[in-house]
Amino acid sequence: MEAKETKHAKAVAWQVRISTDRARQVLALIRGRKASEALAILKFTPNRGARYVEKTLKSALANAEHNFGLDIDKLFVVLATADQGTYMKRFRPVSHGRAHPFRHHTSHITVAVAEK
Repeated sequence: MEAKETKHAKAVAWQVRISTDRARQVLALIRGRKASEALAILKFTPNRGARYVEKTLKSALANAEHNFGLDIDKLFVVLATADQGTYMKRFRPVSHGRAHPFRHHTSHITVAVAEK
């Protein structure tokens, strides 16, 4: 039996200034859903991460339409991941003239869409 090869389009947002745990909470809401339904969910999700994921999903949909000629109404979210990016290392002043380091987390958000 031959495996049917499906075209999928993806978009990656690099160095997004949000931790991976917060991004993954939002990505779990849209994984496996229809693209139009996923956009509606993201629009009404109050998390800050939803704005980043929504922007990445719209980019993936535009890539699917422009690069592969796929119909947007038939697309599903087949992949939605958030990987650890680099840290922005900063220092905060504390008592006795010292400084304590802290790290701002970043993420790489990947969204892929395809027809089922």
